[in-house]
Amino acid sequence: MINNVEFTERLKKVMEYHQLSASTFADKVGVQRSSISHILSGRNKPSLDFILKVTSEFLDVDIHWLLNGKGNYPKIENSSTTPSPSLFDDTNPVSGKRIQRIVVFYNDGTFDEYKK
Repeated sequence: MINNVEFTERLKKVMEYHQLSASTFADKVGVQRSSISHILSGRNKPSLDFILKVTSEFLDVDIHWLLNGKGNYPKIENSSTTPSPSLFDDTNPVSGKRIQRIVVFYNDGTFDEYKK
């Protein structure tokens, strides 16, 4: 059985980590804003559909952690001994140029900036 109070705290932690308001979080997950409000207030329990939407949208959320607090947040991915390649390390063979900065703009008006 899911503990509503603890689930709500974990959900708030996800929202804080991603710096999202309840309404922005609802939009990102694809549920009505009132659904988030009712879950956060303890009025309603989260549905399986809601939990699956959260874990599908936020890949750093482990479903076991979200449901019962077991595991880590953000989710630690298995890393291999070989470091993954970086876009910043590659030099364009034609121009000799290297990527210095990447900016990703989202449809909610926010953005992420990645620098070397």
